[in-house]
Amino acid sequence: MITETGRIVAVESDCVWVETIRQSTCNSCSVQKGCGHGLMNKVDAGRLNHVRALLAGSSPELFAINDVVRISIPEKVLVQGALLVYLLPLLTMLGGGLLVSHFWVGDVIAAFGALAGLGLGFALVRWHAFRTRDDASLQPSVLPDPRNAVQCLTPIDTTLNQSSC
Repeated sequence: MITETGRIVAVESDCVWVETIRQSTCNSCSVQKGCGHGLMNKVDAGRLNHVRALLAGSSPELFAINDVVRISIPEKVLVQGALLVYLLPLLTMLGGGLLVSHFWVGDVIAAFGALAGLGLGFALVRWHAFRTRDDASLQPSVLPDPRNAVQCLTPIDTTLNQSSC
């Protein structure tokens, strides 16, 4: 289970919207300069993200705006999503290039076939996202006990966008 701590910015009947601050352990990682995540943190450090998290059977009355909660998502969902988003367009691009080059001769034609395959891959990813958008097993959820889920119950300072812990 991958967890993230954030501040509630909106409460709905079946979910909460949580504002998270992307944090990184780049200072302790051995890869440091070769990592894309570290590079993105340098580009837009401290960027706020809003995540829709399902309540997982909890009552919406237990949550209030500015409460600090912990949300979670299974690792399996993250790995499968990454494979789908990155691998499917790559495979369809290669397949499109190979398919077109099988029937027509020429590098330019093969490049157009690869671009068509890449576009098909992106369309398939978008279709899959649309088809599974309401699947509760693929959505982030608030940990079951919102009042005890966070070690630090100090609210996030909204002027600094950081916890005072």
